[in-house]
Amino acid sequence: MSLPKDPRALRDALAPYQRPSHRRSLFELVVTAVPLALLWGLALYTTSRGWWWGVVFTVPAAAFLVRLFMIQHDCGHASFFRSSQANAWTGRIIGVLTATPYDYWRRSHAIHHATSGNLDRRTLGAVETLTVEEYRARPWIQRVGYWLYRNPLVMFGLGPLYMFVLQHRAPIGMMRERSAWLSVLGNNLGLAVLIVPQLLLAGVAATVVVHLSIVVIAASIGIWLFYVQHQFEGAWWSRNEGWSLHEAALRGSSHLHLPPVLRWFSANIGAHHVHHVGSKIPFYRLPQVLEDYPTLQGMSRITLKDSLKAVRLSLWDEASGRLVSFREARRATRTRTPQLQGA
Repeated sequence: MSLPKDPRALRDALAPYQRPSHRRSLFELVVTAVPLALLWGLALYTTSRGWWWGVVFTVPAAAFLVRLFMIQHDCGHASFFRSSQANAWTGRIIGVLTATPYDYWRRSHAIHHATSGNLDRRTLGAVETLTVEEYRARPWIQRVGYWLYRNPLVMFGLGPLYMFVLQHRAPIGMMRERSAWLSVLGNNLGLAVLIVPQLLLAGVAATVVVHLSIVVIAASIGIWLFYVQHQFEGAWWSRNEGWSLHEAALRGSSHLHLPPVLRWFSANIGAHHVHHVGSKIPFYRLPQVLEDYPTLQGMSRITLKDSLKAVRLSLWDEASGRLVSFREARRATRTRTPQLQGA
């Protein structure tokens, strides 16, 4: 089928894909949650008996936890079940395992969808991105801080540990909202209910090693996926006057083409441009959209290799309309300065 060019027509064309199947959703939930529980239990059982080789089970467990977070993500968009209460409580329960306060996260994620790619509305729910000029105008200590923030070791290592273990324990950015506090406190209580039995059955050392390993590995993968969804060569950003939700979805969101196994564990989130056009499409229907509308397959397409290269992109250069590395920004600044002096 040909892809409608009009934004409203495209949304209408994708509307039939938005109806979830309860049977399929329950199946996807079971085939994700059951292996996670078994692997988590095996890791705890072996390490609690001093068999520390059992830590290897935390890696596949983390992969299943990533997939479970993607189900939580669909619940947040009301696309996993037709019932709003089923979505909400499934998301809240999963949120305990992912250490993510569901209602608080859902609100910040909705803000991300409404402002993605808008240089004048960089708020909650996004990877902080400065323009080249903004970066140059900041005091040196803030430039160092931003450079450290964008360093891969921090972004995908210390960052996830901080975000899921510490930052999510309080409603950062929504401190005055009662509902946000209820979400966070409820999640903290759920974590206590989850962790205490592990401590009693497996001991402190095994619980800390296994629980933290699974959550942090999954969080690092999740942050990397989120990063490359909007930080890639060819990404589109605009000031408010030139920004549109349609352009931000199709040009500012990537189509990360992954091998089949990785597509399964990431719940097809690589088709992120389609997700931003129709956020109520269940993840298991996204491949059908790509098949029915082949034009979408080539839009904003990046490979796994491209996504790894995108890690160096740290600043938006408004002059060239592209994301650049710190080195490219310095080179461009040296090139433009003599031209300005000559003028």
